[in-house]
Amino acid sequence: MITGAGGAFGSVISSTSIADLIKGIAGNEVAVGAVFIFIPFIIAAALKSAQGSSTAAIVITSTLIAPLLPQIGIEGAVPLALVVMAVGAGAMVVSHVNDSYFWVVKEFSGMSITQAYKAQTMGTLLQGLTAIIVTSFLWFILV
Repeated sequence: MITGAGGAFGSVISSTSIADLIKGIAGNEVAVGAVFIFIPFIIAAALKSAQGSSTAAIVITSTLIAPLLPQIGIEGAVPLALVVMAVGAGAMVVSHVNDSYFWVVKEFSGMSITQAYKAQTMGTLLQGLTAIIVTSFLWFILV
């Protein structure tokens, strides 16, 4: 149900001016290649932080980004895999109180909310940032 709702939400967003903004950025020469890889990361991170679901962030971001990839020349297995990694990295970022995973980790570890913010929220931020840095490094090596 979450995946279906995320796809539906992605279709709604695609028909708004946000999609035009993303297409405008993607059409800019600066955004091509390794720099473009940060766009799906930022979109997924913003969605994950706002609504808490990694699954919905992945589905919505993929729905927005997938039609743009051939238009800017991102084709082939390796570049597409790196875009998927960028989306996944963004969906890892900032697990906090609106994320069910935050509460599972908090409860099973016995942390207070303050401790969970310090440990888990900051840990997932570092995890996502490290993943996008590695992904962009791989882009420079493999593409």
